[in-house]
Amino acid sequence: MEPNIPIETLAETDNYMIYAADEPDGERTWHLELGSVTLHFFKEEWEEFLDLALQVTTDRRSPAPR
Repeated sequence: MEPNIPIETLAETDNYMIYAADEPDGERTWHLELGSVTLHFFKEEWEEFLDLALQVTTDRRSPAPR
């Protein structure tokens, strides 16, 4: 029988979702659903991903020309 893993939705749009899950071993994991692809992160990976996303949002003050 699968354990009931509590999840917390952190952000959601029509096509994307970010949620956190409290795993049975007590570790918290983060999941980024991008359509049919889901990326799974442990704490250190999630923190690095957030740092990366922050770089994009602070470095790109205006959209790049197309």
